[in-house]
Amino acid sequence: MTSPSPIASPSENDGRHDFDFYYGQWKVRNERLKKRLAGSDEWETFEATQSCRPLLDGIGNLDDFVTGWSGGFRGMTLRLFDLQARQWRIYWASNRSGVLEPPVMGRFEGGVGTFYGRDTHEGVPVLARFLWSDIAADSAHWQQAFSTDEGASWETNWHMWMTRIAG
Repeated sequence: MTSPSPIASPSENDGRHDFDFYYGQWKVRNERLKKRLAGSDEWETFEATQSCRPLLDGIGNLDDFVTGWSGGFRGMTLRLFDLQARQWRIYWASNRSGVLEPPVMGRFEGGVGTFYGRDTHEGVPVLARFLWSDIAADSAHWQQAFSTDEGASWETNWHMWMTRIAG
């Protein structure tokens, strides 16, 4: 019988605190591509709110995304920090499917969080990319892009500009 690998000791700079900035309440301006992977340049804009709280002594967090867009849309993101790999795994689920989607994985470097994972869009296999950038005490930007050619080219299909709600 082999011994389990030791868990990384807590470190203030190993990445586990990268999403601490996001705890709290946020107003979110969304721009979402109407038709993905179709050469479209038509965007729809809508407002949402999002709240985020820590889990598991800070190595995870959960957020709740709520909007009246498209007849009422609700989603949640579960983020877990892999202590051995020192990277984040980010999972998404919504009231449209009720399914916890496969994760995107990655980390922050130079103030930008870059996360990749396999997904499908309308039956088409895609490589998904999440980028977190422009992070400040009261604001942040997130975007999602899909690639059908293993990352040689990307179609950005969703932007979110977050502004902290005072309180």
